[in-house]
Amino acid sequence: MKNLVHALSARRIWIVAAAAAAALLVAVALVQPAGSRQAPQSPAWQALRGIADAQGQAKETRGHYGSFWLSGGDRTLEKLAHPIRTDGVADLRSIECGNGWVAAARSGDDVEVMSSRADRVVRAGTGDLVRPDCMTSEAVESMLSDLGVRQQAPAPAVAAFDRPDGASRFRPSYHITPAKNWMNDPQRPILIDGLWHYYYLYNAGYPKENGTEWYHLTSTDLVHWKDEGVAIAKYKNGLGDVETGSTVVDTDNSAGFGKGAVIAVMTQQDQGIQRQSLFYSTDNGYSFTAYAQNPVMDNPGQPNWRDPKIIRDEAHGQWVMALAEGEKIGLYTSPDLKHWSYASGFERTGLGTLECPELFQLDLDGDPAKRTWVLAASANGSGEGFTTGVAYWTGEWDGTRFTASGKPHQWLDAGSDFYAAVTWDDPRLTQSQRMSSRHAIGWMNNWAYARLLPTEDWHGGADSMVRDIRLETIRGTPSLVSQPTAAMESLGGPVATVGERRMTQEGAGELPVPEGGAYRLDVTLERTPGDDGSVARIELGGEGRPFATVGYDFVKESAFISRDADAAATGNAELSPDYRAMRHAASPPRNGKVELTIFVDYSSVEVFINGGEKTLTSLVFPTAATPGFHAATTGGTLTLKSISYRRLASAH
Repeated sequence: MKNLVHALSARRIWIVAAAAAAALLVAVALVQPAGSRQAPQSPAWQALRGIADAQGQAKETRGHYGSFWLSGGDRTLEKLAHPIRTDGVADLRSIECGNGWVAAARSGDDVEVMSSRADRVVRAGTGDLVRPDCMTSEAVESMLSDLGVRQQAPAPAVAAFDRPDGASRFRPSYHITPAKNWMNDPQRPILIDGLWHYYYLYNAGYPKENGTEWYHLTSTDLVHWKDEGVAIAKYKNGLGDVETGSTVVDTDNSAGFGKGAVIAVMTQQDQGIQRQSLFYSTDNGYSFTAYAQNPVMDNPGQPNWRDPKIIRDEAHGQWVMALAEGEKIGLYTSPDLKHWSYASGFERTGLGTLECPELFQLDLDGDPAKRTWVLAASANGSGEGFTTGVAYWTGEWDGTRFTASGKPHQWLDAGSDFYAAVTWDDPRLTQSQRMSSRHAIGWMNNWAYARLLPTEDWHGGADSMVRDIRLETIRGTPSLVSQPTAAMESLGGPVATVGERRMTQEGAGELPVPEGGAYRLDVTLERTPGDDGSVARIELGGEGRPFATVGYDFVKESAFISRDADAAATGNAELSPDYRAMRHAASPPRNGKVELTIFVDYSSVEVFINGGEKTLTSLVFPTAATPGFHAATTGGTLTLKSISYRRLASAH
């Protein structure tokens, strides 16, 4: 009898629990928007309910929520709670903050979203999502973008595709250049009240005068820029030329100039002596005042002692500076940005004089358990068949010393013109997002020929597009992978796509004709069993006169770019041989196919190979007045799987 009572009681408990669960399912179904195509029991719905259950358990048992990304490699939430079922979904992600979380699941073409603020599932983009107070809309938009949901931006106005009145032949359409005079090194952007503040070195007296100052631009999207004029003028405090450095927002007033003051620490050079000075801004980075006790770091007797890059090391409660010291990167720490102590040095020979160092963290393959430090510096790769560029090492930082992993250095870009790069993250994103990706921009030029370019209304080249970089394992090695920043989509016109066809030495048939000198090409190539060719060429230039060629060699498994027939290479006998050299980037086909994304902009070409596994960035000066492109092989046949063309609008 006792066992029977226990059985009946258990059955009643099970019936009550089942009824409650059924009621919950009905309630969630009722609050789903009528326009949702997903039934309550869909795989996306089940995956999101699994996220909700795991987040609840994590908060209850561990005291905080966790992040998760199915395709990005982040399994933090599962480690805090339990395994999450992902059957039937193409991707699943959850981001978290102190008092809540948001999750999204992609199934087919649909992306469904839910948050800790409401027990319901809504379709991405409907505007019905209620996010927690601790999470910004930019964090949610970035997460959805990673799952394939693009913000609905208005198409560029027709007039944005026209050349501005008075634009010179080589003036870029969507790259940063000065209106006149000289530009060089980028300075890392900072975000204040939703506005990016960016500075670059500028010489208003070029070519008659030396000396640079900091020129100021602002942007809301890192694509469209507003001219704000000079922010830090040269020679004003008696310590000489204002050169490269970095800015930080001093949120906690560690330097004593007020909470939220913008602190810039940069090299000043006088009579060949390089020192580090501090300037501060209390008007959000529009104007700066020199610190009365400059320099904050006096030269210890080094001929090369420059380009301070500062980060906040929260784990050790300190500011950290990386400083270029010849063949060494010096690492310094400070409690207040004014008093610096030498911590250690990272020395590497064979790369010439190092410049513009960078120190930052990224999660390898998106996994916070594999959080990795990256140390980078602009260097000379001539001994390795490269030119100047940005070299980097992966390893660990313990608050005092950077220890490389033992792997050889790699190059962030294999082209001729990507130098003095800076990287930064977006403080509006969650911690897991900030560690999975960050932005980068480089100076598109090369000191071997920087002063010999055929531009007349300005000098010094240009800045690259802003690109987003991740740290991924590529053939067993942690490597930085680059993609154009997502906001570049806002410049795109209609897409014209040509389907599969055979490529021969004569060509690949009729292709779209560019309407101007600023456009994007997405090319997919394959060497099928029926093909007997090895080298594909995308020749840029009309009237049968290519000024540059982007291609791929299937035997060498390497992409390349050549510009030995452009206006600079053919019109200036004094130009360095480095300019005419073909540049290569090894990247094997993926599943037999090679993808090349090519951005062209009147005087530059940026190539992203196989999803940005490698990149090639080059200044290029067209010779033909009429734009065009041609696809062919050097002999035999190859397969052009597809090629898409989009005209790109001006960003100025």
